[in-house]
Amino acid sequence: MPYPNPELQRHARREMRAENISIEEVEWVLLQGDRIEDYPDDPRGASYLMLGFPNGRPIHVCASDKGIDTNPFTFVITVYEPNLSKRVFEDDYRTRIMRS
Repeated sequence: MPYPNPELQRHARREMRAENISIEEVEWVLLQGDRIEDYPDDPRGASYLMLGFPNGRPIHVCASDKGIDTNPFTFVITVYEPNLSKRVFEDDYRTRIMRS
């Protein structure tokens, strides 16, 4: 479960600047978006991919919840607007295209 006031990894900040994504949009996705993928075996710790449409714009947020037992917070790994031309996700922005 994502927590308010996320901590942003440097890479996430760079992506937010490059794609003009605000912290408010990131928080909206974390708190109101849909969890579309889970990465339980991520070497940095279990993480997940969220999708939301703040202001109608599709945004993916990859994050991990930390400090669950003591001081819980959400660590944002990366943020981006999915680009359908790269053919990674279907038009719904949530279904990953399987490659054979």
